[in-house]
Amino acid sequence: QVQLVESGGGLVQAGGSLRLSCAISGRTFSNYCMGWFRQAPGKEREFVAAINWLSDSKAYADSVKGRFFISKDSAKNTLYLEMNSLKPEDTAVYYCTARRGSAGGTYSRASDYDYWGQGTQVTVSS
Repeated sequence: QVQLVESGGGLVQAGGSLRLSCAISGRTFSNYCMGWFRQAPGKEREFVAAINWLSDSKAYADSVKGRFFISKDSAKNTLYLEMNSLKPEDTAVYYCTARRGSAGGTYSRASDYDYWGQGTQVTVSS
């Protein structure tokens, strides 16, 4: 089992920045793909970004490309999401997620992932 715990959410004004963290514990492997998804009220969960733990390959949703940056600290077993130039439409619960056996690639469908954190709220005021 893998446990994922997000932190770093909060309330920020439009144009501001936040950094989300995801602490990873339990049984882990180097060939994981880690991702961030978000879900706004009344909307489906959507892909934000992903990174392959082994290859460092990254992928981003078009809506966040150039503003959000995903990274990892292997020594700390922690995943990050740096969010800049935040917009009110970025308001959502953000989830950290992990997929086993990723063979160097990244994945953008929620159904591709095996483990999920409890989520952290990000609210961007206009």
